[in-house]
Amino acid sequence: MQTTPLPLRMTMNPATMTGLEIMQAFAAGKIPRAPISETIPMDPDTVAEGRVVFIATPDKRHTNPLGGVHGGFAATVLDSVTGCATHTVLAAGESYGTTDLNIKMCRPLTFDKAYKAEGKVINRGRSLVISEGRIVDDEGKLYAHATCTCMIIALRS
Repeated sequence: MQTTPLPLRMTMNPATMTGLEIMQAFAAGKIPRAPISETIPMDPDTVAEGRVVFIATPDKRHTNPLGGVHGGFAATVLDSVTGCATHTVLAAGESYGTTDLNIKMCRPLTFDKAYKAEGKVINRGRSLVISEGRIVDDEGKLYAHATCTCMIIALRS
């Protein structure tokens, strides 16, 4: 993981940036990654309005009691991509919080294999954003999918 030099970070003010601008800066390495990406390896691949794609790779740290990839890995990745997709449609001064996350596991993930995780906004209202997420392999085979509802929070000055 590459960090951005301090002077560049200081010139960006997330409070005045749209959610899309923040997510684009994150993907470009201009602002620090969320610490969860150290625990659950996720690398941004695509950021656009209403859509993000991350590459996520489970490893032996994500083992469940039966020796496979823990379902929490997929849950965290899907929460991240649906939340980040939501972030891309927010105005400056808005934040969000997940109020509902519904996940369906379709097949087990494999260790040390890179998966594409995509989040897309399907509806943006005045106070709620609904998004969906998918984890697929290189051939497009579905491993898990989710729907997510996020509440829009106006930041106080």
